[in-house]
Amino acid sequence: MENTQPTTETLSLMTLGALPGVGLKTLRTILARYKSATAALEAFARGAEVCACSAEDLVEARQWAEAEMAYCEAHAVRILTMADADYPARLRTCDDAPPYLFYRGAANLNAKYVVAVVGTRHITEYGKDLCRHLCQDLADFSPDVLVLSGLAYGVDVHAHRQALVANLPTVGVLAHGLDRLYPSAHRTTAVEMLNKGGLLTEYPRLTVPEKGRFLQRNRIVAGMADVVVVVESGIRGGALATARLARQYERPVYAFPGRASDEMSAGCNALLRDGRAKLITSAEDLLADWLGVTAKVQEASPATDLFADLTRNEQKLIAVLTQHDCRTLDQLATEADLDHSVVASLLFDLNMRGFVKTLPGGAYRLMR
Repeated sequence: MENTQPTTETLSLMTLGALPGVGLKTLRTILARYKSATAALEAFARGAEVCACSAEDLVEARQWAEAEMAYCEAHAVRILTMADADYPARLRTCDDAPPYLFYRGAANLNAKYVVAVVGTRHITEYGKDLCRHLCQDLADFSPDVLVLSGLAYGVDVHAHRQALVANLPTVGVLAHGLDRLYPSAHRTTAVEMLNKGGLLTEYPRLTVPEKGRFLQRNRIVAGMADVVVVVESGIRGGALATARLARQYERPVYAFPGRASDEMSAGCNALLRDGRAKLITSAEDLLADWLGVTAKVQEASPATDLFADLTRNEQKLIAVLTQHDCRTLDQLATEADLDHSVVASLLFDLNMRGFVKTLPGGAYRLMR
Protein backbone atom coordinates (compact mmCIF):
# COMPACT_ATOMS: atom_id res chain seq x y z
CA MET A 1 0.00 0.00 0.00
CA GLU A 2 1.73 3.16 -1.19
CA ASN A 3 0.93 6.61 0.10
CA THR A 4 -0.80 8.25 -2.87
CA GLN A 5 -0.92 11.72 -1.32
CA PRO A 6 1.93 14.00 -2.52
CA THR A 7 4.54 14.68 0.17
CA THR A 8 4.23 18.44 -0.36
CA GLU A 9 0.55 18.48 0.56
CA THR A 10 1.17 16.21 3.55
CA LEU A 11 3.92 18.53 4.79
CA SER A 12 1.68 21.55 4.27
CA LEU A 13 -1.21 19.90 6.07
CA MET A 14 0.91 18.99 9.08
CA THR A 15 2.45 22.46 9.13
CA LEU A 16 -0.95 24.09 9.08
CA GLY A 17 -2.21 21.80 11.84
CA ALA A 18 0.79 22.64 14.02
CA LEU A 19 0.19 26.39 13.96
CA PRO A 20 -0.87 27.97 17.29
CA GLY A 21 -4.63 28.20 17.62
CA VAL A 22 -5.33 25.95 14.63
CA GLY A 23 -7.42 23.09 15.97
CA LEU A 24 -9.49 20.55 14.08
CA LYS A 25 -12.43 22.90 13.49
CA THR A 26 -10.26 25.79 12.30
CA LEU A 27 -8.24 23.49 10.07
CA ARG A 28 -11.38 22.18 8.42
CA THR A 29 -12.59 25.73 7.82
CA ILE A 30 -9.27 26.69 6.23
CA LEU A 31 -9.24 23.61 3.99
CA ALA A 32 -12.82 24.25 2.91
CA ARG A 33 -11.88 27.79 1.92
CA TYR A 34 -8.58 27.14 0.15
CA LYS A 35 -9.22 23.55 -1.06
CA SER A 36 -5.76 22.38 0.03
CA ALA A 37 -3.23 23.01 2.78
CA THR A 38 -0.59 23.94 0.22
CA ALA A 39 -2.84 26.61 -1.27
CA ALA A 40 -3.61 27.94 2.20
CA LEU A 41 0.08 28.33 3.06
CA GLU A 42 0.76 29.99 -0.29
CA ALA A 43 -2.01 32.46 0.47
CA PHE A 44 -0.50 33.02 3.92
CA ALA A 45 2.87 33.80 2.29
CA ARG A 46 1.16 36.40 0.09
CA GLY A 47 -0.20 38.13 3.18
CA ALA A 48 -3.69 36.65 3.39
CA GLU A 49 -5.15 36.27 6.89
CA VAL A 50 -5.39 32.50 6.83
CA CYS A 51 -5.14 32.35 10.62
CA ALA A 52 -3.95 34.49 13.53
CA CYS A 53 -0.32 33.36 13.31
CA SER A 54 3.01 35.05 12.66
CA ALA A 55 5.68 34.23 10.10
CA GLU A 56 7.81 32.93 12.98
CA ASP A 57 5.00 30.57 13.96
CA LEU A 58 4.93 29.26 10.40
CA VAL A 59 8.68 28.58 10.37
CA GLU A 60 8.50 26.67 13.65
CA ALA A 61 5.46 24.69 12.51
CA ARG A 62 7.16 23.71 9.27
CA GLN A 63 10.32 22.62 11.09
CA TRP A 64 8.20 20.49 13.40
CA ALA A 65 6.34 18.93 10.46
CA GLU A 66 9.59 18.14 8.63
CA ALA A 67 11.03 16.49 11.75
CA GLU A 68 7.83 14.50 12.27
CA MET A 69 7.82 13.25 8.68
CA ALA A 70 11.50 12.27 8.95
CA TYR A 71 10.78 10.31 12.11
CA CYS A 72 7.86 8.52 10.47
CA GLU A 73 9.94 7.58 7.43
CA ALA A 74 12.71 6.20 9.65
CA HIS A 75 10.31 4.13 11.76
CA ALA A 76 7.98 2.66 9.10
CA VAL A 77 5.11 4.92 10.16
CA ARG A 78 2.75 5.97 7.38
CA ILE A 79 1.02 9.35 7.44
CA LEU A 80 -2.46 8.95 6.00
CA THR A 81 -4.28 12.11 4.98
CA MET A 82 -7.94 12.24 4.03
CA ALA A 83 -6.92 12.35 0.38
CA ASP A 84 -5.04 9.07 0.76
CA ALA A 85 -6.76 5.99 -0.66
CA ASP A 86 -5.77 4.04 2.46
CA TYR A 87 -7.28 6.52 4.91
CA PRO A 88 -10.23 4.77 6.65
CA ALA A 89 -13.13 5.50 4.29
CA ARG A 90 -15.77 5.01 6.98
CA LEU A 91 -14.03 7.49 9.27
CA ARG A 92 -13.71 10.02 6.45
CA THR A 93 -17.50 10.48 6.47
CA CYS A 94 -17.48 11.75 10.08
CA ASP A 95 -17.49 15.50 10.66
CA ASP A 96 -14.79 15.31 13.33
CA ALA A 97 -12.46 12.89 11.54
CA PRO A 98 -8.74 13.70 11.99
CA PRO A 99 -7.17 15.37 8.92
CA TYR A 100 -4.31 12.89 9.08
CA LEU A 101 -3.43 9.70 10.94
CA PHE A 102 -0.21 7.93 11.87
CA TYR A 103 -0.30 4.24 11.05
CA ARG A 104 2.10 1.36 11.43
CA GLY A 105 1.07 -2.11 10.39
CA ALA A 106 -0.08 -4.39 7.61
CA ALA A 107 -3.86 -4.50 7.95
CA ASN A 108 -6.23 -2.99 5.42
CA LEU A 109 -8.04 -0.21 7.26
CA ASN A 110 -10.79 -0.47 4.66
CA ALA A 111 -11.48 -4.17 5.13
CA LYS A 112 -14.80 -5.52 3.90
CA TYR A 113 -16.09 -5.80 7.47
CA VAL A 114 -14.89 -3.71 10.42
CA VAL A 115 -16.11 -4.64 13.91
CA ALA A 116 -15.19 -2.54 16.94
CA VAL A 117 -15.09 -4.59 20.14
CA VAL A 118 -15.06 -2.47 23.30
CA GLY A 119 -15.75 -2.74 26.99
CA THR A 120 -14.59 -2.44 30.56
CA ARG A 121 -10.99 -2.57 31.72
CA HIS A 122 -12.16 -4.88 34.50
CA ILE A 123 -13.07 -7.84 32.31
CA THR A 124 -14.55 -10.96 33.90
CA GLU A 125 -14.24 -14.59 32.83
CA TYR A 126 -17.62 -14.14 31.16
CA GLY A 127 -16.23 -11.28 29.08
CA LYS A 128 -13.11 -13.23 28.15
CA ASP A 129 -15.28 -16.12 27.01
CA LEU A 130 -17.42 -13.78 24.92
CA CYS A 131 -14.36 -12.23 23.25
CA ARG A 132 -12.96 -15.64 22.39
CA HIS A 133 -16.13 -16.99 20.83
CA LEU A 134 -16.99 -13.73 19.08
CA CYS A 135 -13.62 -13.51 17.32
CA GLN A 136 -13.51 -17.19 16.42
CA ASP A 137 -17.02 -17.11 15.00
CA LEU A 138 -16.29 -13.94 13.03
CA ALA A 139 -13.22 -15.67 11.59
CA ASP A 140 -15.36 -18.65 10.62
CA PHE A 141 -17.70 -16.24 8.83
CA SER A 142 -15.01 -14.39 6.85
CA PRO A 143 -11.23 -13.83 6.94
CA ASP A 144 -11.89 -10.24 5.83
CA VAL A 145 -13.13 -9.02 9.22
CA LEU A 146 -11.02 -6.33 10.87
CA VAL A 147 -11.32 -6.28 14.66
CA LEU A 148 -10.87 -2.80 16.08
CA SER A 149 -10.27 -1.74 19.69
CA GLY A 150 -8.09 0.49 21.86
CA LEU A 151 -5.39 -1.84 23.26
CA ALA A 152 -6.39 -0.86 26.81
CA TYR A 153 -6.64 -3.26 29.73
CA GLY A 154 -9.61 -5.60 29.86
CA VAL A 155 -11.93 -6.14 26.92
CA ASP A 156 -9.73 -4.19 24.48
CA VAL A 157 -6.60 -6.29 24.75
CA HIS A 158 -8.57 -9.54 24.99
CA ALA A 159 -10.36 -8.66 21.76
CA HIS A 160 -7.01 -8.04 20.06
CA ARG A 161 -5.49 -11.25 21.41
CA GLN A 162 -8.45 -13.41 20.47
CA ALA A 163 -8.49 -11.88 16.99
CA LEU A 164 -4.85 -12.87 16.62
CA VAL A 165 -5.64 -16.40 17.81
CA ALA A 166 -8.44 -16.57 15.25
CA ASN A 167 -6.04 -15.28 12.56
CA LEU A 168 -8.04 -12.10 12.02
CA PRO A 169 -6.40 -8.71 11.40
CA THR A 170 -6.74 -6.40 14.38
CA VAL A 171 -5.88 -2.72 14.80
CA GLY A 172 -5.39 -0.82 18.04
CA VAL A 173 -6.32 2.87 18.09
CA LEU A 174 -4.04 4.66 20.54
CA ALA A 175 -4.39 7.81 22.64
CA HIS A 176 -0.72 8.79 22.28
CA GLY A 177 2.11 8.90 19.76
CA LEU A 178 3.61 5.81 18.14
CA ASP A 179 6.97 6.42 19.84
CA ARG A 180 5.60 4.86 23.03
CA LEU A 181 3.07 2.28 24.17
CA TYR A 182 0.51 2.50 26.92
CA PRO A 183 0.04 0.28 28.78
CA SER A 184 3.56 -1.09 28.38
CA ALA A 185 2.34 -4.47 29.65
CA HIS A 186 0.72 -4.98 26.23
CA ARG A 187 3.93 -4.57 24.27
CA THR A 188 4.14 -8.24 23.24
CA THR A 189 0.57 -8.13 21.93
CA ALA A 190 1.27 -4.86 20.12
CA VAL A 191 4.31 -6.36 18.37
CA GLU A 192 2.21 -9.32 17.22
CA MET A 193 -0.42 -6.89 15.95
CA LEU A 194 2.11 -5.10 13.75
CA ASN A 195 2.54 -8.29 11.73
CA LYS A 196 -1.14 -9.18 11.37
CA GLY A 197 -2.87 -5.88 12.09
CA GLY A 198 -1.54 -2.52 13.15
CA LEU A 199 -1.42 0.49 15.46
CA LEU A 200 -3.15 3.76 14.58
CA THR A 201 -3.28 7.21 16.18
CA GLU A 202 -4.02 10.82 15.35
CA TYR A 203 -1.27 11.96 17.73
CA PRO A 204 2.35 12.68 16.75
CA ARG A 205 5.39 11.38 18.61
CA LEU A 206 6.08 12.74 22.10
CA THR A 207 2.32 12.88 22.79
CA VAL A 208 1.62 11.22 26.13
CA PRO A 209 -1.62 9.45 27.09
CA GLU A 210 -4.01 11.73 28.99
CA LYS A 211 -7.63 11.24 30.01
CA GLY A 212 -9.08 13.57 27.40
CA ARG A 213 -7.14 11.85 24.64
CA PHE A 214 -8.72 8.50 25.41
CA LEU A 215 -12.14 10.04 24.87
CA GLN A 216 -10.92 11.60 21.61
CA ARG A 217 -9.53 8.22 20.57
CA ASN A 218 -12.95 6.64 21.00
CA ARG A 219 -14.41 8.67 18.14
CA ILE A 220 -11.91 7.07 15.77
CA VAL A 221 -12.86 3.59 16.98
CA ALA A 222 -16.54 4.36 16.46
CA GLY A 223 -16.05 6.16 13.17
CA MET A 224 -13.91 3.47 11.56
CA ALA A 225 -16.31 0.65 12.37
CA ASP A 226 -19.32 -0.78 10.61
CA VAL A 227 -20.69 -1.87 13.98
CA VAL A 228 -19.70 -1.49 17.63
CA VAL A 229 -20.01 -4.42 20.04
CA VAL A 230 -19.96 -3.73 23.79
CA VAL A 231 -18.86 -6.93 25.53
CA GLU A 232 -18.94 -5.80 29.16
CA SER A 233 -19.23 -2.37 30.76
CA GLY A 234 -19.93 -0.85 34.12
CA ILE A 235 -22.62 1.78 34.41
CA ARG A 236 -19.98 4.38 33.46
CA GLY A 237 -16.99 4.05 31.19
CA GLY A 238 -15.31 4.73 27.90
CA ALA A 239 -17.15 1.93 26.14
CA LEU A 240 -20.45 3.71 26.70
CA ALA A 241 -18.94 6.88 25.25
CA THR A 242 -17.86 4.90 22.19
CA ALA A 243 -21.38 3.51 21.87
CA ARG A 244 -22.81 7.03 22.07
CA LEU A 245 -20.45 8.25 19.36
CA ALA A 246 -21.31 5.27 17.19
CA ARG A 247 -24.99 6.16 17.35
CA GLN A 248 -24.15 9.74 16.38
CA TYR A 249 -22.30 8.36 13.36
CA GLU A 250 -25.29 6.10 12.62
CA ARG A 251 -23.31 2.93 13.32
CA PRO A 252 -25.31 0.02 14.81
CA VAL A 253 -24.45 -0.75 18.44
CA TYR A 254 -24.77 -4.24 19.93
CA ALA A 255 -24.30 -5.43 23.50
CA PHE A 256 -24.08 -8.72 25.33
CA PRO A 257 -26.50 -8.96 28.28
CA GLY A 258 -25.54 -9.89 31.81
CA ARG A 259 -27.30 -10.71 35.04
CA ALA A 260 -28.88 -7.82 36.93
CA SER A 261 -26.35 -8.39 39.71
CA ASP A 262 -23.29 -8.29 37.43
CA GLU A 263 -21.54 -4.96 37.99
CA MET A 264 -19.53 -5.27 34.79
CA SER A 265 -22.69 -5.85 32.76
CA ALA A 266 -24.62 -2.90 34.22
CA GLY A 267 -23.65 -0.64 31.32
CA CYS A 268 -24.61 -3.22 28.70
CA ASN A 269 -27.92 -3.88 30.43
CA ALA A 270 -28.63 -0.14 30.53
CA LEU A 271 -27.90 0.19 26.80
CA LEU A 272 -30.28 -2.67 26.09
CA ARG A 273 -32.96 -1.43 28.49
CA ASP A 274 -32.95 2.05 26.97
CA GLY A 275 -32.92 0.83 23.37
CA ARG A 276 -29.45 2.25 22.73
CA ALA A 277 -28.08 -1.13 21.66
CA LYS A 278 -29.39 -4.37 20.23
CA LEU A 279 -29.09 -7.56 22.24
CA ILE A 280 -26.82 -10.32 20.99
CA THR A 281 -25.70 -13.54 22.61
CA SER A 282 -23.32 -14.65 19.85
CA ALA A 283 -21.65 -13.68 16.60
CA GLU A 284 -24.51 -15.45 14.88
CA ASP A 285 -26.97 -12.95 16.35
CA LEU A 286 -24.70 -10.09 15.28
CA LEU A 287 -24.35 -11.29 11.70
CA ALA A 288 -28.05 -12.05 11.38
CA ASP A 289 -29.11 -8.55 12.41
CA TRP A 290 -26.26 -6.62 10.81
CA LEU A 291 -25.88 -8.47 7.50
CA GLY A 292 -28.92 -10.72 7.37
CA VAL A 293 -26.59 -13.73 7.38
CA THR A 294 -27.94 -17.00 8.76
CA ALA A 295 -25.45 -19.62 9.84
CA LYS A 296 -25.51 -22.81 7.81
CA VAL A 297 -26.79 -25.94 9.53
CA GLN A 298 -23.82 -28.18 10.15
CA GLU A 299 -23.98 -31.77 9.01
CA ALA A 300 -24.03 -34.48 11.64
CA SER A 301 -20.54 -35.50 12.72
CA PRO A 302 -19.14 -38.52 14.55
CA ALA A 303 -19.35 -36.46 17.73
CA THR A 304 -23.12 -36.91 17.58
CA ASP A 305 -22.59 -40.47 18.81
CA LEU A 306 -21.53 -39.07 22.16
CA PHE A 307 -25.16 -38.11 22.77
CA ALA A 308 -26.69 -41.43 21.70
CA ASP A 309 -27.74 -42.35 25.26
CA LEU A 310 -29.70 -39.15 25.83
CA THR A 311 -33.48 -39.02 25.89
CA ARG A 312 -35.34 -37.69 22.87
CA ASN A 313 -36.01 -34.33 24.53
CA GLU A 314 -32.40 -34.04 25.67
CA GLN A 315 -31.27 -34.72 22.12
CA LYS A 316 -33.57 -31.95 20.91
CA LEU A 317 -31.76 -29.47 23.14
CA ILE A 318 -28.36 -30.79 22.10
CA ALA A 319 -29.36 -30.46 18.45
CA VAL A 320 -30.28 -26.80 18.96
CA LEU A 321 -27.07 -26.04 20.86
CA THR A 322 -25.03 -27.78 18.16
CA GLN A 323 -26.27 -25.21 15.65
CA HIS A 324 -25.57 -22.17 17.83
CA ASP A 325 -22.79 -20.73 19.93
CA CYS A 326 -25.14 -20.34 22.88
CA ARG A 327 -28.85 -20.08 23.62
CA THR A 328 -31.08 -18.77 26.42
CA LEU A 329 -33.74 -20.89 28.08
CA ASP A 330 -36.46 -19.05 26.14
CA GLN A 331 -34.69 -19.63 22.83
CA LEU A 332 -34.17 -23.31 23.60
CA ALA A 333 -37.81 -23.77 24.55
CA THR A 334 -38.96 -22.14 21.31
CA GLU A 335 -36.53 -23.87 18.97
CA ALA A 336 -36.87 -27.31 20.57
CA ASP A 337 -40.66 -26.89 20.87
CA LEU A 338 -40.68 -27.81 24.58
CA ASP A 339 -42.26 -26.26 27.67
CA HIS A 340 -40.06 -23.90 29.68
CA SER A 341 -40.34 -26.04 32.81
CA VAL A 342 -39.26 -29.13 30.89
CA VAL A 343 -36.29 -27.30 29.35
CA ALA A 344 -35.20 -25.93 32.73
CA SER A 345 -35.20 -29.43 34.23
CA LEU A 346 -33.37 -30.94 31.27
CA LEU A 347 -30.73 -28.20 31.32
CA PHE A 348 -30.05 -28.80 34.99
CA ASP A 349 -29.48 -32.51 34.34
CA LEU A 350 -27.35 -31.90 31.24
CA ASN A 351 -25.25 -29.39 33.14
CA MET A 352 -24.67 -31.79 36.03
CA ARG A 353 -23.61 -34.51 33.57
CA GLY A 354 -21.17 -32.23 31.77
CA PHE A 355 -22.99 -31.90 28.45
CA VAL A 356 -23.97 -28.24 28.82
CA LYS A 357 -22.21 -25.22 30.32
CA THR A 358 -24.18 -22.46 32.05
CA LEU A 359 -22.97 -18.96 31.13
CA PRO A 360 -23.38 -15.73 33.10
CA GLY A 361 -26.41 -13.90 31.82
CA GLY A 362 -28.63 -16.97 31.66
CA ALA A 363 -27.34 -18.52 28.43
CA TYR A 364 -26.23 -22.10 27.78
CA ARG A 365 -23.49 -23.56 25.62
CA LEU A 366 -22.71 -27.08 24.50
CA MET A 367 -19.54 -28.47 26.08
CA ARG A 368 -17.22 -29.50 23.25
